[in-house]
Amino acid sequence: MDGASGIMQYFGVLAAGFIGLFHKGGESFVGMVTGMLPTLIVLITAINAFINVMGQDRINRFAQLTSKNIILRYTVFNVIAMFFLGNPMAYTLGRFLPEKYKPAFMDSCITFCHPITGLFPHANPAELFVWLGIANGITQLGLPVSELAVRYFVAGVIVILIRGIITEKITLYMMKKKGMAV
Repeated sequence: MDGASGIMQYFGVLAAGFIGLFHKGGESFVGMVTGMLPTLIVLITAINAFINVMGQDRINRFAQLTSKNIILRYTVFNVIAMFFLGNPMAYTLGRFLPEKYKPAFMDSCITFCHPITGLFPHANPAELFVWLGIANGITQLGLPVSELAVRYFVAGVIVILIRGIITEKITLYMMKKKGMAV
């Protein structure tokens, strides 16, 4: 009888743990709904209002101007997106690009989420704890954090340019291979 009771108790604990996992997931979801979701809705509304005030044509022309040249497309356009909109709203600027450039824009924009944080923490506050940890270590070594932030930013711009160009080339190759218009 003790063996059967122990097995039942084990399965009871296992079931409680299993349900507990989903309970924690639900708590996390509620946290997002009450924390991040309203912020995103307000940001989306503000961006759409800004686009309507400025005019869709002006925004399109600006996007075309800063994305004509491959170097500007994966440096200036992404830095502007991350600086003014932050993560994750920066990705919405991709809608102004031709389809063939969107994968490379996303790749380079996502890559830039962390390097911008040292100089402009508002752009990606979720990564701020990483930057502050690094900055704390640099401070303890007696080194200037501002120089690291500038170097990290510049290195980030170089990396997003390289990633953007490579991803664009891969995308164009895959589009041609599938017979899609490039």
